[in-house]
Amino acid sequence: MEAFYWLLFGGLAAVVAAIELSKNNRDRAATSSAFNSFKNNYLLVYSLMMAGDWLQGPYVYYLYSTYGYGKGDIGRLFIAGFGSSMLFGTIVGSLADKQGRKRASVTYCITYILSCITKHSPQFKVLMLGRILGGIATSLLFSAFESWLVAEHNKRGFEPQWLSITFSKAIFLGNGLVAIISGLFANLLTDNMGFGPVAPFDAAACFLAVGMAIIISTWTENYGDPSESKDLLTQFKVAASAISSDEKIALLGAIQSLFEGSMYTFVFLWTPALSPNDEDIPHGFIFATFMLSSMLGSSVASRLLARPVPKVESYMQIVFAISAVTLLLPVITSVCPTQASIFLVTLCSNFDFIFVLKQYFIAPSTEKGGSISFAGSIQLFGFCIFEACVGIFWPSIMKMRSQYIPEEARSTIMNFFRIPLNIFVCVVLYNVSAFPMTVMFGMCSAFLLLASLLQRRLMTVAEVHRSKSQDWISLKERDGEAEPLNI
Repeated sequence: MEAFYWLLFGGLAAVVAAIELSKNNRDRAATSSAFNSFKNNYLLVYSLMMAGDWLQGPYVYYLYSTYGYGKGDIGRLFIAGFGSSMLFGTIVGSLADKQGRKRASVTYCITYILSCITKHSPQFKVLMLGRILGGIATSLLFSAFESWLVAEHNKRGFEPQWLSITFSKAIFLGNGLVAIISGLFANLLTDNMGFGPVAPFDAAACFLAVGMAIIISTWTENYGDPSESKDLLTQFKVAASAISSDEKIALLGAIQSLFEGSMYTFVFLWTPALSPNDEDIPHGFIFATFMLSSMLGSSVASRLLARPVPKVESYMQIVFAISAVTLLLPVITSVCPTQASIFLVTLCSNFDFIFVLKQYFIAPSTEKGGSISFAGSIQLFGFCIFEACVGIFWPSIMKMRSQYIPEEARSTIMNFFRIPLNIFVCVVLYNVSAFPMTVMFGMCSAFLLLASLLQRRLMTVAEVHRSKSQDWISLKERDGEAEPLNI
């Protein structure tokens, strides 16, 4: 493996360590011991839940292929998972609001454990059932836990700004450190210890069972709207009315769908983008590098969210714009390879460090099965920046959702947001071979640019709303201070 990969990974690790170690009192909010205990309990549960999810990811496709299924059948299994999330996600989200978020979290564990068990069978129908159960579980993972956290945080009377601390730590651990360790552990079970490709799914079921035990024994129940008079259809109407009547919620949903749709498309495309000539690239090591980049982003987000300025609505415009540029790199290097090469050579001649990097750490290759090309290495660096943006996105979008989505229908609305996302991903999966890779990356870049524009609109609307609220509060205070007239 080229020294370039180690240099990139080591550089990112050093930056993450420097950011974490250099945090001062300005970057850390003073909190209470009760909050720290509550936060640590949630982080433990969330990390176990994410471990159960990350352990499965690297070996789903490989397991299906060992059972003898081709790309077409595997594609249908993946589409079933996203389709299940789209069809049943909104229903389970509404039930979480009505029946309780703790129950929904336990249901996630049970559903995902059952999905893991189905992986022991090579029968297509059983595997299809597992994908459907996995789609339902995914909807609960990305709605029930966050909804429980926000409601419980507010119920216990903690400071609203402390939510950002929990969000940032959850992404740093769950989507960063846990992802890296889970990938290495899954590789250890499957390859080094020889337990086979089903072993990571058994390990995931064990982590989920431990997490479920902690939820049952330590969490209290909370609800959106437990009113018996509101059935499932009424819950849907309440959520739809909130989205249509509040521009902030509608904008937030559109922004989330555009970014996450681009993110999931990137997951399918990064491998062929880095190895167009079947170059020999270390997929597992690159995945770990991406997760380290995400940790870097969450570290940056924790600093940003701990300060009153800049506002989350402001800096996310820049994050989306940077993301759009990074996903445009494959288009630039593919559509204009000559011009891109001239630009890179010129860049290298002007910066000695990059020239040394090109000459001694990256071995450009044009032959099939060679090492990563110089253009590919530039794309990899850009993809790491994109993953850092993903790390900033998650805690920031959680913060905005906690501000704008009403409590009584939080899980329902969050799953409404996932409907266009799942439709988009299903369409991409179904047509992934019908469009050139440059078209797909160009589309993702355009979506991210649109997300940046919508984020600017959200900032404007939010500022107008804050201004009106402050004017109303000032007016009420003046009315209260006014002396009564003596008649």
